[in-house]
Amino acid sequence: MAYIDELFQALIENGASDLHLAEGQPAKIRRHGEIVPIWADSPALTREQMAYMLSEICTPEKWQKYEECGDLDFAYQMDQNSRFRCNYLKQAHGYGAVFRIIPTKILTLEQLHVPEVIKEFGDMRGGIVLVTGPTGSGKSTTLAALIDYINTNYGRHIVTIEEPIEFVHRNKKSIITQREVPEHAPTFAAGLKAALREDADIVLVGEMRDLETISLALTAAETGLLVFGTLHTNNARKTVDRMIDAFPADQQSQVRTMLASSLRGVVAQLLFKKADGKGRVAINEILKVNPAVSAIIREGATQKLQDVIVAGKSEGMQFMDDAIWERMLDGTISPHEAYMKAIDKKRFQAALPPEEADLANASGA
Repeated sequence: MAYIDELFQALIENGASDLHLAEGQPAKIRRHGEIVPIWADSPALTREQMAYMLSEICTPEKWQKYEECGDLDFAYQMDQNSRFRCNYLKQAHGYGAVFRIIPTKILTLEQLHVPEVIKEFGDMRGGIVLVTGPTGSGKSTTLAALIDYINTNYGRHIVTIEEPIEFVHRNKKSIITQREVPEHAPTFAAGLKAALREDADIVLVGEMRDLETISLALTAAETGLLVFGTLHTNNARKTVDRMIDAFPADQQSQVRTMLASSLRGVVAQLLFKKADGKGRVAINEILKVNPAVSAIIREGATQKLQDVIVAGKSEGMQFMDDAIWERMLDGTISPHEAYMKAIDKKRFQAALPPEEADLANASGA
């Protein structure tokens, strides 16, 4: 048993999602969205302790890479039920690391309580579907459930390109090939290019963060693959804009045409603290591409997308503020939490307690 496993055990027992370690600081965890000390009397971690704990759970080659570059990403399996995404970094006071717990059991879409319509993206045969949201919003969990839905119901070849591999999938009806950057492919773009030669039906791109990867993803979708990708955007409109803005100005007209024909949908996700303090809940904005959406993308008039999403409720579309409003009304989340993450804050201001509403007015929100 590794020395650091004691901290991981405490993380699990506390029902927390992340472990934060930094030289000169006590160990801390993120529980229900808040950073708190792992133990009330946690001592500050010394350089020797940090070096021992961090080097113990990675290979000598990886440790050398971290010492040279100051950054390292990999996954660590403590036991059959506990797997962690590890990020090592160097900071002003020395060594640092953040660990995110990865559930070894993949929850189904039903267990995640995401809208039923998300399954439809798993039934598709081609095109691109984007799952978006800030870091730590549960994008990987939603995508893992979607891949598991396909794996359970269809005989496909699914290639995932991740950094690092998080959820480990077992073959059911499908064959799943999981590749890690940079262990199995030097970059996301290289892994995506290779997938075109690997008789893949579906490709999951862990992160679409550069022009080459986005360009290849669009090309793959146009050639008939179903591509799932992630972006760090909060809603459908920003997602479409980000995809197009990644390209030089002289290529954007052509990219709008490509995206209009290949985009199938956007699932934007935010995590909210529950009003009862017991965990967090995901709330989604959902855009399904229909002829009206394709025309808007082609014209570059993305400001019209909100109206289409609101009007498309019968098709399963969902506007983020409307979904937040419903969860606030049914008591799942507090008015304060709803107000903080809503786009149109004025709509939510009236639901705030009087003193909070006065503060919001004073700040000009």
